[in-house]
Amino acid sequence: MSRTNFNIQALISASKSLGIKFKRLDMLADALTHPSVVQNLDPRNISRPSTYQRLEFLGDRVLGLVIAERLIDTFPNEAEGELARRYAALVSTAALADVARRIGLASHVKFSAGEEAQHGADNDANLADTCEAVIGAVYLDGGLKEAGAFIKREWAELIIGQVEPPKDPKTALQEWTQARGMGLPIYKVVSEGGPAHFPTFEIEVHVAGYVPASGKGKSKRLAERIAAEQMLLCVGGKGPVTQIKDA
Repeated sequence: MSRTNFNIQALISASKSLGIKFKRLDMLADALTHPSVVQNLDPRNISRPSTYQRLEFLGDRVLGLVIAERLIDTFPNEAEGELARRYAALVSTAALADVARRIGLASHVKFSAGEEAQHGADNDANLADTCEAVIGAVYLDGGLKEAGAFIKREWAELIIGQVEPPKDPKTALQEWTQARGMGLPIYKVVSEGGPAHFPTFEIEVHVAGYVPASGKGKSKRLAERIAAEQMLLCVGGKGPVTQIKDA
């Protein structure tokens, strides 16, 4: 049994809310504990709670396998490149965060006071990481059958909604800027942090005439994708980043 700050009733409530029946509630507790909860605690402290990071690592792989198999079955006539574009969109931070919001995941996650003050419960990266951790927990608790059932149920709407294979966000943004004679988007590393085995990167994308958009991820490539997604929301009039006005 892992060490946890959750009480049994809270975990039972979370399990019912998420539509997942756990045999081992400690797995769910780990999946719902953000790393900020233990960041100031001594790793040697025997009462130090477990967090979702290891489960997130596993859940990422389980999600990838199930989505890849689902795409092969759903789109039997598509080439590898088209399937790859669908896959990238379905396992993206944006897709994971969308699922997390739809199932009300954030209301069950434990954050540190500091992370809560920074609106961590509405952060796409946090939501995506927690969603992957829940998938990892379901897999360890009930096997691939249970994890697959959860993924197929919660991703069904996203898969059906892909009428055409979506473009990679970086490609889409580049095409948008070039079509308007604005040159190529420029990506800059803002910060790098985290332990060597679990790094985090923040990257800004710069487009002429617009305030930079940023993205955070476990790799530079992922952070660039998220930044591009945010800039696309901006230029499409759906995001918080605003166009620079002439003085």
